[in-house]
Amino acid sequence: MSYPAGPPTPPEPGDPSSVSRSRQAPGRVEPGFSTPSEAVPAVCVRHPDRATGLSCTRCGRPACPECLREASVGYQCVDCVGEGRRGARRGVTIAGAEPGVRPLATPVLVGLNVAVFAWTVATSGSISRNDRAPLFQAWALVPNAVADGEWWRLLTGGFLHFGPIHLLFNMMALWVIGRDIEPVLGRGRFLAVYLVSLLGGSTAVMLLSAPNALVAGASGAVFGLMGALAVLLRRLRIPLGQVGGLIAINLVITFVLPGISVAGHLGGLLTGAIATAALIYAPANRRAPVQTAALAGLTLLLLVSLALRMAVMA
Repeated sequence: MSYPAGPPTPPEPGDPSSVSRSRQAPGRVEPGFSTPSEAVPAVCVRHPDRATGLSCTRCGRPACPECLREASVGYQCVDCVGEGRRGARRGVTIAGAEPGVRPLATPVLVGLNVAVFAWTVATSGSISRNDRAPLFQAWALVPNAVADGEWWRLLTGGFLHFGPIHLLFNMMALWVIGRDIEPVLGRGRFLAVYLVSLLGGSTAVMLLSAPNALVAGASGAVFGLMGALAVLLRRLRIPLGQVGGLIAINLVITFVLPGISVAGHLGGLLTGAIATAALIYAPANRRAPVQTAALAGLTLLLLVSLALRMAVMA
Protein backbone atom coordinates (compact mmCIF):
# COMPACT_ATOMS: atom_id res chain seq x y z
CA MET A 1 0.00 0.00 0.00
CA SER A 2 1.32 3.45 -0.92
CA TYR A 3 0.63 6.63 0.92
CA PRO A 4 0.19 10.10 -0.62
CA ALA A 5 3.11 12.39 -0.44
CA GLY A 6 3.05 15.18 2.09
CA PRO A 7 2.48 18.87 1.27
CA PRO A 8 4.60 20.25 -1.53
CA THR A 9 7.89 21.71 -0.52
CA PRO A 10 8.07 25.48 -1.20
CA PRO A 11 10.47 26.26 -4.01
CA GLU A 12 13.79 27.62 -3.19
CA PRO A 13 14.56 31.20 -4.18
CA GLY A 14 16.07 31.40 -7.64
CA ASP A 15 14.44 28.15 -8.73
CA PRO A 16 13.29 28.55 -12.38
CA SER A 17 10.22 26.48 -11.72
CA SER A 18 8.93 29.23 -9.42
CA VAL A 19 8.96 31.72 -12.32
CA SER A 20 7.07 29.28 -14.54
CA ARG A 21 4.39 28.78 -11.91
CA SER A 22 4.06 32.55 -11.32
CA ARG A 23 3.39 33.12 -15.01
CA GLN A 24 0.53 30.68 -14.93
CA ALA A 25 -1.08 32.11 -11.80
CA PRO A 26 -4.10 34.22 -12.78
CA GLY A 27 -4.22 37.85 -11.69
CA ARG A 28 -0.56 38.02 -10.73
CA VAL A 29 2.13 40.00 -12.48
CA GLU A 30 5.63 39.56 -11.37
CA PRO A 31 8.17 42.36 -11.68
CA GLY A 32 9.95 42.35 -15.01
CA PHE A 33 7.03 40.92 -17.00
CA SER A 34 4.44 42.95 -19.07
CA THR A 35 0.73 42.22 -19.67
CA PRO A 36 -0.97 42.32 -23.09
CA SER A 37 -2.10 45.87 -23.96
CA GLU A 38 -5.82 46.53 -23.63
CA ALA A 39 -7.77 47.67 -26.80
CA VAL A 40 -8.69 51.39 -26.87
CA PRO A 41 -12.55 51.66 -26.76
CA ALA A 42 -14.28 53.33 -29.75
CA VAL A 43 -16.12 56.61 -29.20
CA CYS A 44 -19.25 57.99 -30.87
CA VAL A 45 -18.46 60.17 -33.90
CA ARG A 46 -21.00 62.76 -32.75
CA HIS A 47 -20.22 62.51 -29.03
CA PRO A 48 -16.45 61.98 -28.56
CA ASP A 49 -16.89 61.79 -24.79
CA ARG A 50 -19.02 58.64 -25.04
CA ALA A 51 -17.40 55.23 -25.46
CA THR A 52 -19.47 52.75 -27.46
CA GLY A 53 -19.29 49.28 -28.89
CA LEU A 54 -22.05 49.95 -31.46
CA SER A 55 -21.70 51.09 -35.04
CA CYS A 56 -23.85 52.12 -38.03
CA THR A 57 -24.68 49.27 -40.39
CA ARG A 58 -24.50 51.65 -43.37
CA CYS A 59 -21.29 53.64 -42.88
CA GLY A 60 -19.67 51.52 -40.17
CA ARG A 61 -18.77 54.44 -37.93
CA PRO A 62 -19.12 53.99 -34.16
CA ALA A 63 -22.19 55.60 -32.64
CA CYS A 64 -23.82 55.71 -29.24
CA PRO A 65 -27.40 54.46 -28.74
CA GLU A 66 -28.73 58.02 -28.82
CA CYS A 67 -27.38 58.52 -32.36
CA LEU A 68 -28.69 55.25 -33.82
CA ARG A 69 -32.05 54.67 -35.48
CA GLU A 70 -33.64 51.34 -36.28
CA ALA A 71 -33.47 50.51 -39.99
CA SER A 72 -34.71 47.68 -42.17
CA VAL A 73 -31.40 45.93 -41.47
CA GLY A 74 -29.72 46.75 -38.17
CA TYR A 75 -29.32 50.31 -36.96
CA GLN A 76 -28.15 53.41 -38.83
CA CYS A 77 -26.70 56.63 -37.49
CA VAL A 78 -28.70 59.83 -37.76
CA ASP A 79 -26.44 61.16 -40.52
CA CYS A 80 -27.09 58.17 -42.76
CA VAL A 81 -30.82 58.31 -41.99
CA GLY A 82 -30.97 61.98 -43.03
CA GLU A 83 -28.97 61.31 -46.18
CA GLY A 84 -31.27 58.44 -47.10
CA ARG A 85 -34.35 60.60 -46.67
CA ARG A 86 -32.94 63.31 -48.90
CA GLY A 87 -32.07 60.84 -51.61
CA ALA A 88 -35.29 58.84 -51.43
CA ARG A 89 -37.91 59.52 -54.08
CA ARG A 90 -41.07 60.90 -52.50
CA GLY A 91 -44.43 59.58 -53.58
CA VAL A 92 -47.02 61.72 -55.34
CA THR A 93 -50.76 61.56 -55.90
CA ILE A 94 -52.36 60.53 -59.18
CA ALA A 95 -52.23 64.18 -60.24
CA GLY A 96 -48.57 64.59 -59.29
CA ALA A 97 -49.15 66.51 -56.06
CA GLU A 98 -47.20 66.05 -52.85
CA PRO A 99 -49.33 63.92 -50.52
CA GLY A 100 -50.42 65.14 -47.13
CA VAL A 101 -50.66 68.83 -48.03
CA ARG A 102 -53.30 70.64 -46.01
CA PRO A 103 -55.98 72.49 -48.02
CA LEU A 104 -55.26 76.19 -48.33
CA ALA A 105 -56.93 77.36 -51.54
CA THR A 106 -60.33 76.11 -50.37
CA PRO A 107 -60.58 78.25 -47.21
CA VAL A 108 -59.10 81.22 -49.07
CA LEU A 109 -61.78 80.98 -51.77
CA VAL A 110 -64.50 80.66 -49.14
CA GLY A 111 -63.11 83.69 -47.34
CA LEU A 112 -63.03 85.77 -50.52
CA ASN A 113 -66.65 84.94 -51.34
CA VAL A 114 -67.79 85.77 -47.82
CA ALA A 115 -65.82 89.03 -47.81
CA VAL A 116 -67.32 90.16 -51.12
CA PHE A 117 -70.82 89.30 -49.88
CA ALA A 118 -70.25 91.26 -46.67
CA TRP A 119 -69.12 94.26 -48.71
CA THR A 120 -72.20 94.18 -50.94
CA VAL A 121 -74.44 93.90 -47.87
CA ALA A 122 -72.71 96.86 -46.21
CA THR A 123 -72.86 99.08 -49.28
CA SER A 124 -76.43 98.17 -50.23
CA GLY A 125 -77.79 98.36 -46.70
CA SER A 126 -79.69 95.09 -47.15
CA ILE A 127 -78.73 91.48 -46.61
CA SER A 128 -81.42 90.12 -48.93
CA ARG A 129 -81.14 92.76 -51.68
CA ASN A 130 -77.39 93.06 -51.76
CA ASP A 131 -77.63 92.99 -55.56
CA ARG A 132 -78.33 96.74 -55.37
CA ALA A 133 -74.74 97.37 -54.28
CA PRO A 134 -72.57 99.28 -56.79
CA LEU A 135 -69.96 96.51 -56.70
CA PHE A 136 -72.62 93.92 -57.53
CA GLN A 137 -73.77 95.90 -60.55
CA ALA A 138 -70.19 96.38 -61.73
CA TRP A 139 -69.12 92.74 -61.27
CA ALA A 140 -72.16 90.63 -62.17
CA LEU A 141 -72.06 88.66 -65.42
CA VAL A 142 -74.14 90.38 -68.09
CA PRO A 143 -73.48 89.14 -71.65
CA ASN A 144 -74.17 92.53 -73.22
CA ALA A 145 -71.74 94.23 -70.83
CA VAL A 146 -69.05 91.66 -71.59
CA ALA A 147 -69.57 92.20 -75.31
CA ASP A 148 -69.06 95.92 -74.71
CA GLY A 149 -65.61 95.26 -73.29
CA GLU A 150 -66.23 94.58 -69.60
CA TRP A 151 -64.49 91.19 -69.80
CA TRP A 152 -63.70 91.02 -66.07
CA ARG A 153 -67.34 90.12 -65.42
CA LEU A 154 -66.57 86.61 -66.70
CA LEU A 155 -64.67 85.92 -63.46
CA THR A 156 -65.88 88.51 -60.95
CA GLY A 157 -69.48 87.33 -61.29
CA GLY A 158 -68.39 84.07 -59.65
CA PHE A 159 -67.68 85.85 -56.37
CA LEU A 160 -71.13 87.45 -56.01
CA HIS A 161 -74.25 85.91 -54.45
CA PHE A 162 -77.91 86.81 -54.23
CA GLY A 163 -78.59 86.83 -50.50
CA PRO A 164 -77.31 84.66 -47.64
CA ILE A 165 -79.03 81.42 -48.68
CA HIS A 166 -77.37 81.47 -52.08
CA LEU A 167 -74.01 82.11 -50.42
CA LEU A 168 -74.53 79.43 -47.75
CA PHE A 169 -75.30 76.60 -50.17
CA ASN A 170 -72.40 77.41 -52.48
CA MET A 171 -69.86 77.83 -49.69
CA MET A 172 -70.91 74.62 -47.95
CA ALA A 173 -70.47 72.70 -51.20
CA LEU A 174 -67.13 74.40 -51.87
CA TRP A 175 -65.88 73.63 -48.36
CA VAL A 176 -66.93 69.97 -48.36
CA ILE A 177 -65.84 69.09 -51.89
CA GLY A 178 -62.76 71.32 -51.95
CA ARG A 179 -61.21 69.72 -48.86
CA ASP A 180 -61.39 66.32 -50.57
CA ILE A 181 -60.12 67.40 -53.99
CA GLU A 182 -57.38 69.89 -53.14
CA PRO A 183 -55.05 67.37 -51.39
CA VAL A 184 -55.27 65.08 -54.43
CA LEU A 185 -54.76 67.72 -57.12
CA GLY A 186 -52.48 70.03 -55.16
CA ARG A 187 -53.14 73.70 -54.49
CA GLY A 188 -52.09 75.01 -57.88
CA ARG A 189 -53.98 72.43 -59.89
CA PHE A 190 -57.04 72.74 -57.68
CA LEU A 191 -57.12 76.50 -58.14
CA ALA A 192 -56.67 76.06 -61.89
CA VAL A 193 -59.62 73.65 -62.06
CA TYR A 194 -61.76 76.04 -60.01
CA LEU A 195 -61.00 79.05 -62.18
CA VAL A 196 -61.28 77.26 -65.52
CA SER A 197 -64.61 75.80 -64.37
CA LEU A 198 -65.77 79.30 -63.49
CA LEU A 199 -64.71 80.48 -66.93
CA GLY A 200 -66.44 77.49 -68.54
CA GLY A 201 -69.70 78.33 -66.77
CA SER A 202 -69.44 81.98 -67.82
CA THR A 203 -68.73 80.93 -71.41
CA ALA A 204 -71.86 78.77 -71.44
CA VAL A 205 -73.87 81.73 -70.12
CA MET A 206 -72.50 83.92 -72.90
CA LEU A 207 -73.39 81.33 -75.53
CA LEU A 208 -76.79 80.17 -74.30
CA SER A 209 -78.34 82.83 -72.05
CA ALA A 210 -80.19 86.02 -72.93
CA PRO A 211 -77.92 88.99 -73.71
CA ASN A 212 -79.38 91.07 -70.87
CA ALA A 213 -79.34 88.28 -68.25
CA LEU A 214 -77.86 89.12 -64.85
CA VAL A 215 -75.93 86.08 -63.58
CA ALA A 216 -73.91 85.78 -60.38
CA GLY A 217 -72.67 83.07 -58.04
CA ALA A 218 -69.92 80.49 -57.58
CA SER A 219 -72.24 77.72 -58.77
CA GLY A 220 -70.41 77.23 -62.06
CA ALA A 221 -67.10 76.68 -60.28
CA VAL A 222 -68.74 74.48 -57.61
CA PHE A 223 -70.35 72.33 -60.27
CA GLY A 224 -66.92 72.08 -61.85
CA LEU A 225 -65.59 70.65 -58.59
CA MET A 226 -68.46 68.15 -58.58
CA GLY A 227 -67.41 67.02 -62.04
CA ALA A 228 -63.80 66.88 -60.87
CA LEU A 229 -64.73 64.69 -57.90
CA ALA A 230 -66.66 62.30 -60.10
CA VAL A 231 -63.68 61.92 -62.46
CA LEU A 232 -61.31 61.38 -59.54
CA LEU A 233 -63.47 58.62 -58.09
CA ARG A 234 -63.70 57.00 -61.51
CA ARG A 235 -59.92 57.11 -61.88
CA LEU A 236 -59.47 55.55 -58.43
CA ARG A 237 -62.11 52.93 -59.23
CA ILE A 238 -64.27 54.01 -56.32
CA PRO A 239 -68.05 53.77 -56.79
CA LEU A 240 -69.69 57.16 -57.17
CA GLY A 241 -72.32 56.33 -54.57
CA GLN A 242 -73.28 59.45 -52.64
CA VAL A 243 -71.29 61.70 -54.95
CA GLY A 244 -73.32 60.57 -57.93
CA GLY A 245 -76.50 61.11 -55.96
CA LEU A 246 -75.36 64.60 -54.95
CA ILE A 247 -74.66 65.56 -58.55
CA ALA A 248 -78.01 64.14 -59.69
CA ILE A 249 -79.93 66.05 -57.01
CA ASN A 250 -78.21 69.32 -57.91
CA LEU A 251 -78.96 68.79 -61.59
CA VAL A 252 -82.62 68.22 -60.78
CA ILE A 253 -82.69 71.40 -58.72
CA THR A 254 -81.00 73.23 -61.59
CA PHE A 255 -83.76 72.31 -64.03
CA VAL A 256 -86.73 72.50 -61.63
CA LEU A 257 -86.25 75.67 -59.60
CA PRO A 258 -86.74 78.98 -61.42
CA GLY A 259 -84.08 81.67 -61.52
CA ILE A 260 -81.13 79.26 -61.77
CA SER A 261 -78.62 79.51 -64.58
CA VAL A 262 -78.80 76.12 -66.26
CA ALA A 263 -76.09 77.08 -68.74
CA GLY A 264 -73.72 78.19 -65.98
CA HIS A 265 -74.14 74.98 -63.99
CA LEU A 266 -73.77 72.62 -66.95
CA GLY A 267 -70.89 74.58 -68.42
CA GLY A 268 -68.99 74.48 -65.15
CA LEU A 269 -69.71 70.76 -64.61
CA LEU A 270 -68.44 69.78 -68.04
CA THR A 271 -65.38 72.03 -67.92
CA GLY A 272 -64.34 70.83 -64.47
CA ALA A 273 -64.64 67.19 -65.48
CA ILE A 274 -62.55 67.71 -68.64
CA ALA A 275 -59.87 69.71 -66.83
CA THR A 276 -59.52 67.13 -64.07
CA ALA A 277 -59.37 64.25 -66.53
CA ALA A 278 -56.48 65.99 -68.27
CA LEU A 279 -54.66 66.30 -64.95
CA ILE A 280 -55.02 62.79 -63.61
CA TYR A 281 -54.69 60.83 -66.86
CA ALA A 282 -51.50 62.60 -67.97
CA PRO A 283 -48.55 60.17 -68.36
CA ALA A 284 -46.30 60.16 -65.31
CA ASN A 285 -43.07 60.64 -67.28
CA ARG A 286 -44.41 63.82 -68.96
CA ARG A 287 -47.01 64.84 -66.41
CA ALA A 288 -46.20 68.53 -65.95
CA PRO A 289 -45.95 69.56 -69.63
CA VAL A 290 -49.02 67.53 -70.60
CA GLN A 291 -51.08 69.00 -67.77
CA THR A 292 -49.98 72.53 -68.61
CA ALA A 293 -50.70 72.07 -72.30
CA ALA A 294 -54.13 70.54 -71.61
CA LEU A 295 -55.25 73.33 -69.29
CA ALA A 296 -53.87 75.98 -71.63
CA GLY A 297 -55.63 74.37 -74.59
CA LEU A 298 -58.94 74.18 -72.73
CA THR A 299 -58.65 77.81 -71.64
CA LEU A 300 -57.80 78.85 -75.20
CA LEU A 301 -60.84 76.98 -76.52
CA LEU A 302 -63.10 78.84 -74.07
CA LEU A 303 -61.56 82.19 -74.98
CA VAL A 304 -61.98 81.57 -78.71
CA SER A 305 -65.61 80.64 -78.14
CA LEU A 306 -66.10 83.85 -76.19
CA ALA A 307 -64.41 85.91 -78.89
CA LEU A 308 -66.65 84.44 -81.59
CA ARG A 309 -69.77 85.04 -79.49
CA MET A 310 -68.76 88.63 -78.73
CA ALA A 311 -68.10 89.23 -82.43
CA VAL A 312 -71.62 88.08 -83.22
CA MET A 313 -73.15 90.25 -80.47
CA ALA A 314 -71.21 93.37 -81.45
